[in-house]
Amino acid sequence: MHVTRFFLFLLATLLTLGAGAQKIVYSEADRDDSRRTTFEVIGKVGGNFLVYKNNRNRSTVTVFDNDMKQIAKEPQAYLPEDRLLNIDFFPYTDFSWVIYEYQKKNVVYCAAVKIDGMGKAQGEPLSLDTTHIGFNGSNKIYSVVSSDDKNQLMVFKINSRNKSRYVLTTMLLNKALALQKRSTMTIDMTERDDHLGQFRLDNDGDLVFVRYTRVNNDNLSKAALLYKAAAADTLEVVNVELGTNFLDEIHIKTDNPNKRIFLTSFYYKQRRGNIEGFFFYVWDKVSRTVRLQNALPLGEELRREARGDAGTKNAFNDYFIRNIVVKKDGGFIIGSEAYYTTSRLNNWNRWDYLYGSPYNSMYDYYSYSPYSSWYWRNRFNSNQAVRYHADNITILSFDPTGKLQWSNVVHKSQFNDESDDGLSYQVMNTGGALHFLFNMDEKRVNLLNDYVLQPDGAMARNPTLKNLDRNYDFLPRYGKQVSARQMIVPCYYRNNICFAKIEYNG
Repeated sequence: MHVTRFFLFLLATLLTLGAGAQKIVYSEADRDDSRRTTFEVIGKVGGNFLVYKNNRNRSTVTVFDNDMKQIAKEPQAYLPEDRLLNIDFFPYTDFSWVIYEYQKKNVVYCAAVKIDGMGKAQGEPLSLDTTHIGFNGSNKIYSVVSSDDKNQLMVFKINSRNKSRYVLTTMLLNKALALQKRSTMTIDMTERDDHLGQFRLDNDGDLVFVRYTRVNNDNLSKAALLYKAAAADTLEVVNVELGTNFLDEIHIKTDNPNKRIFLTSFYYKQRRGNIEGFFFYVWDKVSRTVRLQNALPLGEELRREARGDAGTKNAFNDYFIRNIVVKKDGGFIIGSEAYYTTSRLNNWNRWDYLYGSPYNSMYDYYSYSPYSSWYWRNRFNSNQAVRYHADNITILSFDPTGKLQWSNVVHKSQFNDESDDGLSYQVMNTGGALHFLFNMDEKRVNLLNDYVLQPDGAMARNPTLKNLDRNYDFLPRYGKQVSARQMIVPCYYRNNICFAKIEYNG
């Protein structure tokens, strides 16, 4: 009897410790902020948490302290609100760069301002580049990418008026935004249906992206990796051999420790067929050779577990790749999620997204920008006949040779008729584990769930987050990890937007 009581006491103690290992602190809702407020979590700067907001063309940076108390609300007076085309933030320990783009008459300007931990501008705007265009429009021209270590940034633009020969202009900058290298190159777009995919910058300042051919909104039939070394003025083109396979959307990840470029995609055996598995392609920068090229089919057991309401053959047809984590040994972890819509008007298939992931905007050509709109500018569905769904998450770990080590499936079912704001998930990397945060309906209330994935593939649901309040509706997909153990997640409180800090104590 005493032994039983001891174990019950021990179990209760462990559960209490587990529940206290993570907690939530909420900010108060600002009366000026509604559900329609546009926002972006900037990060942790100078010990404070910074959030950009835009209400009725008025930009501010709200500053929260460690207890999520608002200590400042700084207007960003340097921004030309009526002509603003885009804005990006690159936070560091004690400052953040604000890189923005605006148009005045027939000239598009790209400029930057440094702000401190109180959201105040430090000095005058820094001009990065200008582009003369032939008309007075509202097209985003510039894109900015940064390396994983944030020591390298690149501003680039692509003039696509000649459809068979694009002109790429790149400006490589250091963390002080001092220009390291400016280059202008041409990209041959030999096929009528050639497109450009994701752009990535590695820690050496090398730029990589893909060119692919897709005919009539069909599967991808040709692909090439384009590589620009930091000091080079030319592009190296590496053809990716697909064999008899057809690809979906190609994702790129820079493997900085191993000096490699990792490409992956779902693949098909026939056009518009069922997804068969993953295609892997790894290119070594040092040797300029292909280290891995493999098409790995997904087994029946995994299909049965991941399928949801689908059959085993088409179990992954609604899935999109959401996360890629490169491991130190050259292996990799891929997270994907079932995402689809239902409607009274027609049936959904992945081609309804024009082969773009629902988490990214399709690429829009004028002066080509692969990131053509602010994702938070249009968060609401205007078509009330559409219902959004985000279901199971599948996580797979592969060794450096592309061999499957383990797999896991998180079972969930989410839907909403107004927007997909509260759907999907966010990943928090605490070093020794990955936390998957998402909402689940429990007794008609959406509660934030935390599933933790260990390095060996073991996954378990964490106890309910401390201070979890049913009155707050979380938007985890817009959350951002701001330190080793802290994440800021936007949420709705009644009709207002506010923000919550989720902290893991170890």
